[in-house]
Amino acid sequence: MTPTFPLQYEMKTRPRPSNLSRFFRCRPTTNDDDDDELPPLATSSTAGSDNSPYTMSPYNPSAASSPFVRSPWIHSAAAVAPFPQDPNTALLGSLIRQEGHVYSLAVSGDLLFTGSDSKNIRVWKNFSELGGFKSCSGLVKSIVLFKDKVFTGHQDGKIRVWKLDSKSDGYKRVGTLPRFQDFLKSSIRPSNYIEVRRHRNAVWLRHFDAVSCLALNAEQGLLYSGSWDRTIKVWRLSDFKCLMSVNAHDDAVNAVATAFGNMVMSGSADGTVKVWEREERTGKHVEVRTLLRRESAVTSIAVAEKDGVVYCGSSDGWVRFWVGGRRFEKGGGLRWHSMAVLCLATAGRMVVSGSADRTVRVWRREGLGAQHVRVAALAGHTGPVKCLAVQEDVEGGGEVGGRWLVYSGSLDGSVRVWRVANRPAQPAVGRNWVCAGV
Repeated sequence: MTPTFPLQYEMKTRPRPSNLSRFFRCRPTTNDDDDDELPPLATSSTAGSDNSPYTMSPYNPSAASSPFVRSPWIHSAAAVAPFPQDPNTALLGSLIRQEGHVYSLAVSGDLLFTGSDSKNIRVWKNFSELGGFKSCSGLVKSIVLFKDKVFTGHQDGKIRVWKLDSKSDGYKRVGTLPRFQDFLKSSIRPSNYIEVRRHRNAVWLRHFDAVSCLALNAEQGLLYSGSWDRTIKVWRLSDFKCLMSVNAHDDAVNAVATAFGNMVMSGSADGTVKVWEREERTGKHVEVRTLLRRESAVTSIAVAEKDGVVYCGSSDGWVRFWVGGRRFEKGGGLRWHSMAVLCLATAGRMVVSGSADRTVRVWRREGLGAQHVRVAALAGHTGPVKCLAVQEDVEGGGEVGGRWLVYSGSLDGSVRVWRVANRPAQPAVGRNWVCAGV
């Protein structure tokens, strides 16, 4: 039985000769007709605009001028050799629902949450749709889970908070960030306005562009949001108050992650990965290091905190990593994709990457983390892989028994569920070992 679930390849990038930025980004929606109190963001885009997700999509047969077609990453000469597949690695099923591209997913226990550009958040259990909830505006670009709440980041610049309603047995929206009272209070004072574009000012505590990523620091009770407006905002989970806004990068923030206590890592279309440290006394976030500075946009960040390894994926097809925890020692790079890396996930010693080349690659860390062995190449999607999640296969034993569940969401409109063996089908020799100083 193969149950079934629909996405679009988008990530903000710095303008390049290949013009990737137009393909990686679509404009925020103009109408906000749900019951959020905050006014909608002003934008010149419309549903029929040439910059709409459908128009720019490589799956639109009329999009001959799409930057994707002209992108050098789809003409990469990198050869990907056939990889021996373990019989314990297999596709378990697909979730398909004809309602738009899947941009985000999150897993908790036996529940899978998926977000799409239809503005729906679907809840799945055992390959069957358990239910869902909908925001009337703002496609769902990111999802994080915290206790009994679901936080979703949207294209319209808002963060919505959902909670399971015991009466209706469904999820109900319990908040929108920033809170209306905070926004109203801040909007009264002229000093709270900042210039966001030429001849345009906005209140600092609200994202004025798409919320591209979310990350939790559960220990400190903080939520971090990264946006195409080039900022990172810090929210207190207890009362949903915005504590501060960090002018983080020179271009859109595509990824944010927390680790090692009070550290925050951010990746941007400007090609940099930065490390921020939260000062305990003042609560301010101070930039302490720039780990990477490249021409290629950084699209994703994942952290294996137990082993002290930080990974970042880039539009040049590389996965780069740093070891040593807070020391951030350069570890090297992994190359197994022929096109841009769009998403990363880690669990145990496993590292999973999804790419515009329509595949999912699985690696296993060895030793102190500087060496990685190729475990599995998962092919089957017909569109770029936009989001990932990894979970222990309880039946298979996870890190001990040797199997994991990998969830991959793709721009082909599906979410696929894979079972992956913990170790490669053949001994890790020769070309299977990868550690490059890039």
